[in-house]
Amino acid sequence: MGSSPYKRYNIHGFDSRELLEKYMSDKPEMAFQEDSLIFPMENLAKTFKIGHIRGDVLIDLSSTSMIHHLYAACEFFKHIIVLKISDRCIMELKRWLDSRTGAFNWGHATQLHMELEGNSDELQDKEEKVRSAIPQVMICDLEKENMTAPIVLPPADCIISAWLLEAICKDQDDYIRYLRKFSRLLKPGGHLILIGSLEISYYTVEKDKFHAFTYDEEFVRKALAGEGFVVDDFKVKERTIVTDLTDYRAIIVIAAHKEE
Repeated sequence: MGSSPYKRYNIHGFDSRELLEKYMSDKPEMAFQEDSLIFPMENLAKTFKIGHIRGDVLIDLSSTSMIHHLYAACEFFKHIIVLKISDRCIMELKRWLDSRTGAFNWGHATQLHMELEGNSDELQDKEEKVRSAIPQVMICDLEKENMTAPIVLPPADCIISAWLLEAICKDQDDYIRYLRKFSRLLKPGGHLILIGSLEISYYTVEKDKFHAFTYDEEFVRKALAGEGFVVDDFKVKERTIVTDLTDYRAIIVIAAHKEE
């Protein structure tokens, strides 16, 4: 994929707000509700409800400025540290965290989470709970030995990564290298949750197509095992959407733990 004609998220960047509007909003023309919102949130709610994934620190290493994948997690961790590779993503996320005018409206995702949980909290109460669980949003450089240098992060009980690896990896070696970096951030026995897209090669933001690393289920299972992870759950949802914005075959949600 080194000769890909597409742009690269970690090199060229993109308009985070535009991506959220196209792939995660509640607009009538947004075709990805089942895949990008409902399927991940349903599975994360079930995963965390079991109760064995909990602790003091969760690190989120995900693409763009999404927040909906952290709704279930905030009930089970004291602190959520969000790491982003782009200042633009941080700016967009902080608009929501600071409740600023013009921030992306995640009300539809909040409502969905409450329905999944059978929760009677007010929308605003739930969103404030998520905000209060996130003490830090930090820039990171995944190429550095310590990606948050000079700050040293505490060992994490859990890492969530949503749609980041396919956006930044050129090939299989890259994917495995970044998995190894994630593993170093985890305590022994810590948990890794991956949300991603199988057999994707591109996605579109505004008029630009962006590279995505293409992988299948067999590869990701082998990669996780090779880096000392035991897969606890592996859910796959086949694509039913007809659109040329992106070409993934299926969405996956994986829960794994690091061997002690």
